[in-house]
Amino acid sequence: MDWEAAAQRLAADTVIRPESRWYQPLATTPRHLFVPRWWTRASSDGEEVWTLRDGSSDTEAWLRDAYADTTLVTRVGPLHADHAEVGQTLPRGRAGRSTSSSTLPALVLMMYRAAWITDTSRLLLTCGSGYGTALACARLRDELVTSVDVDPYLVQAARKRLAEAGHHPRLEVCDLTGDLPEGSYDRIISTVAVPAVPASWLKSLVPGGRLVTTIANTGLAIVADKTPDGGAIGHVAPEAAGFMSARHGDDYDDTFPENPPMWHTAQHAEGESITTGRYPLTYVPDTWDLRSTLELEAPGIDHRQHKSDAGTRTIYMLHADGSWARATATGRDFPTVHQGGPRRLWDTLDRIRTWLVVDGALPIRGARVTITPDGAATFSRGGWSATTA
Repeated sequence: MDWEAAAQRLAADTVIRPESRWYQPLATTPRHLFVPRWWTRASSDGEEVWTLRDGSSDTEAWLRDAYADTTLVTRVGPLHADHAEVGQTLPRGRAGRSTSSSTLPALVLMMYRAAWITDTSRLLLTCGSGYGTALACARLRDELVTSVDVDPYLVQAARKRLAEAGHHPRLEVCDLTGDLPEGSYDRIISTVAVPAVPASWLKSLVPGGRLVTTIANTGLAIVADKTPDGGAIGHVAPEAAGFMSARHGDDYDDTFPENPPMWHTAQHAEGESITTGRYPLTYVPDTWDLRSTLELEAPGIDHRQHKSDAGTRTIYMLHADGSWARATATGRDFPTVHQGGPRRLWDTLDRIRTWLVVDGALPIRGARVTITPDGAATFSRGGWSATTA
């Protein structure tokens, strides 16, 4: 397998110039080594499924996919691709969510560049497949790199594959959101998303150290430097970024099972409010700034949609506090909106969409981020602000 030529093409397509400090790490790291098997999206009998790909069985596809600037899913639910049977499929959607991956190289580099890594920076990274850790080791000395994951198998596999690539960083089984050694790192770079910045990160950073992470259920990457009071200050990165949310066990906790009473209510109830929406339907998870702003304004909304054979589309919004909304329309018609519970979720969405129409952009773009020592992050721009904790 001529992986070196493929890696060089990936490097040339990902960084602007060969003299970039990240060109050589990309051009010399065997990504295929870290992803011998992966899951791809497919359709089977009209159902969306995950299907297993095995690199050794199709080296051409292995070379093509491993050295493309794309994310390769390596784990669905609790099942790692390494442990699946050839030809195996798994359901997609809520019953089969991706739980680990090898992130697309350009996004990994975006996070690393935002961190302003120096030749002596001590890094704390998230492990996953180990590919991002290998890039960091190729850029720095191995002893400066610590990589952690909550999954013992991922750490075991990454350790073996990193050694095959000639790297021996410190690898640990650890919940990144839990306790960490204090004052140990110059940079913390998380390629899993967190609902709020863990206070342990701030304690673990040296004075002036930098953290780079994404906020769960948004497209926001934040970059912040530790301040003398033990908090941090920074900004929302200009590029949208999204990672899988941090998990604390084999799979994600499911706040909304498939058929809770509220889901039945959202599908069938009239609700306390029936109105016509201000704008045509949009599915919030398909957006970036709209999704991010809504998550900050009303965190924890569960979004679902259904398309009928007749072309009618229905969007659902559910929240654990009992609030729900159902909006139905055909094409670009204005939707009929039913809402119930303590809050009017669709009204909140329409209010944010009005900001976008009037101002041409939402305030989350370029927002300032101020983080307290306990991890509460306030986003602000102009007269707008929102806080996560």
